[in-house]
Amino acid sequence: MPSRAGWSLNSMTEAIHGAKHASVKGRSEFPDGPRLIADVGAYHVRCALEVAPRQFEHVAEFDTRGISSLEEVLRTYLKDIGPVRPVHVGVAISNPIDGDYVRMTNRDWAFSIESLRQSMQFNTLLVVNDFTALAMSLPHIGDGERQQVGHGIAQENAVIGLLGPGAGLGISGLIPANDRWITLGSEGGHASFSPGDSLEIEVLRHAWRRYPHVSAERLVSASGIRLIYEALAQGGADNSPDEDIIIAKGLSGDTHCRAVLDCFCTMLGTIAADVALNLGAMGGIYIGGEIIPQLGEFFIQSGFRQRFEAKGRLSGYLAKIPTYVISAAHPGFIGVSVILSEHLRHADKASLIDHVRLQRETLSRAEQRAADLVLQKPRWVVNAPVGDIALAADVSQPTVIRFCRSLGFKGLSDFKLSLASGLTGTVPIRHSQVSHGDEAYELSAKVLNNTVSAIVRFRDSLQPEAIERASDMLHRARRIEFFGMGNSAVVAQDGQHKFLRFGVPTTAHSDPYVQQMAAGLLGSGDVVVAISGGGQLPEMLRCVDLALSAGAEVIAITSGLSPLARRATVCIPVNHGENSPQFIAMVSRILHLLVIDVLAVGVALQRRGHAELAAADGFDDEAMFAGKENASHRISHMR
Repeated sequence: MPSRAGWSLNSMTEAIHGAKHASVKGRSEFPDGPRLIADVGAYHVRCALEVAPRQFEHVAEFDTRGISSLEEVLRTYLKDIGPVRPVHVGVAISNPIDGDYVRMTNRDWAFSIESLRQSMQFNTLLVVNDFTALAMSLPHIGDGERQQVGHGIAQENAVIGLLGPGAGLGISGLIPANDRWITLGSEGGHASFSPGDSLEIEVLRHAWRRYPHVSAERLVSASGIRLIYEALAQGGADNSPDEDIIIAKGLSGDTHCRAVLDCFCTMLGTIAADVALNLGAMGGIYIGGEIIPQLGEFFIQSGFRQRFEAKGRLSGYLAKIPTYVISAAHPGFIGVSVILSEHLRHADKASLIDHVRLQRETLSRAEQRAADLVLQKPRWVVNAPVGDIALAADVSQPTVIRFCRSLGFKGLSDFKLSLASGLTGTVPIRHSQVSHGDEAYELSAKVLNNTVSAIVRFRDSLQPEAIERASDMLHRARRIEFFGMGNSAVVAQDGQHKFLRFGVPTTAHSDPYVQQMAAGLLGSGDVVVAISGGGQLPEMLRCVDLALSAGAEVIAITSGLSPLARRATVCIPVNHGENSPQFIAMVSRILHLLVIDVLAVGVALQRRGHAELAAADGFDDEAMFAGKENASHRISHMR
């Protein structure tokens, strides 16, 4: 095959070109064909086809300094591997992922994930941070893909730490959670550098002359090697050679460059020990990135491990923790593969409700009753014991088990796990901080993503008992008063407009003095809906105390651990942290408005039930309700 400028194939790729292209999909162990995996760095992109779990073929590396976009790289790669068209794609990229829009910080590439997916006609395009992918690869790396430095034995199912010096210094960790792992998002590389001896103090002083804050990343990274070179140069040095030259000369025996590498390795030992202590990483510390694998045996024999264990009273603790250098050829591919597989697995589970609906007619009559219960109350089923499920569906407990097995599950526990994953895993839960300099698209995406994520979290934490009690109180209320100050005043006004339609005298007050007077006029049968983000305003608390002492009931829509929540008759907790001193409380206000909507719908359903009962007794309840609504509008107009 003719060579192509800007990229090269390794020997494994060259061996499977030509006629074998057409047979790749047939060899794939995935039902929908091979998957495309890519690892995007600042100036290089590696691509591969995953034909079976963690089995990669057609590995290619692109030098992207003359390429304008990631899409161009992917199109070039797909063109050269032949007719294979992957439908699921996973990409690791050396950049934070804060939503749909990605703007690389180490080069001029920028793209929308969804737009790229549509343009490339992929079914799935999953983009993750490259260090997250590297972290997820660790449980799948075998003894032949890592080299231990020093002693220590890893504990099973224990926290794992990860460091990766390269263009920067990545730090992360893995926390075991039942049968899966959770990655830690971290900016630990920007923690302040701590010198371990007098030589490192001199290096730190040199760095301070240039930077007001010297982080670990300033020194334990590619640019850090150059900075150490300058600091250790006799008489100083205005310019240092590239890190590749320093590494090559140091490994060849150059005295000065060798001292630079020694200093670099011992500094990394200090940072690795700090990570181990902070995380309690008894599962081991792994070293990745682009620099350490280049050092080979030099790193093994360096002062890294000695410095790692040099923690005074905690030296014995650290001596038990093993340290490894990752030697796997493409660990990023492994991590992306794991994350993509998990994503697709949850995507399949998300359709379980539809699967139950489609399979219902194939079930027995008793199993259909169990299916109907799942379709009506899926979240309740997830948390209910088998006896309660059987009672609610009016079937026997063995029938519930048969229902699960008829759908292809081993039993109820397996079915519940799949159902829960589908209910909570369809929307990513993340929070992206809005910052100065965000462009319009980034700003919009962050605000909308934060809102969607917050709604999903709130939905999953909602307490149905509190909603039912509050709806019942409002349904029976003789009078309803909405109290809200500041941003919550808008929510109070919205509540007034909604509940006036039920024909109940309803007002909204935002002035604390008017609230205090109104609270003193309330009595038994009246309800106050107190809305507050933090639930700590003294004026609001005084008004609530007055209302309660007068015999009224109080519904609080506020933080679940606040003083207002503790005083209320019923609290609907809305726990969402916002940087309120810097930004207007946006998400919490939307959540408060949604609570008002939920309560209004709950009251409307109760009143509809009341109307049906009244109609059965011969009353024209609809006309009665219309009369009450007109009266409420007249009251509002008089005010």
